[in-house]
Amino acid sequence: MYQSLIILHSLVRWFVLISLLVAIIRAYSGWLGNKRFLKTDNTARMAAVTIAHVQLVIGISLYIISPAVRYFMNNFKEAVHQREFRFFGMEHITMMVVAITLLTIGSAKSKRKTTDLQKFKTMAIWFTIALLVIFFSIPWHFSPFTSRPYFRWY
Repeated sequence: MYQSLIILHSLVRWFVLISLLVAIIRAYSGWLGNKRFLKTDNTARMAAVTIAHVQLVIGISLYIISPAVRYFMNNFKEAVHQREFRFFGMEHITMMVVAITLLTIGSAKSKRKTTDLQKFKTMAIWFTIALLVIFFSIPWHFSPFTSRPYFRWY
């Protein structure tokens, strides 16, 4: 179960990033191009947030059963000084929850705006900030915090 969730989490990360990039590109294009907020823009907004929430559920499930997190919790005084255990036990989950919160707030605020320009601008700003938090919290192969492969397989 754990290995399957790791692989799924690794795969869904790409869907999160792609859907978020599409939503951000549409938001900046609409904002800077003074375009109408179309059903397609709303779908991009909702898809990015929905996929991110699915990823969060997978991530929380992983957090609950992870041997690394279990070690971190059971040996906190020592583990907090070990980069990889601290990253997965504390930093990764905290920053990802913050990012999903930013996405959710940005989506809700954008939805409630009355003009198309305000919708695009709100979505662009909040989603960009969330993307930056996500990008710096992913254990990329080149990350200084801890690294994981771009794709996980069995």
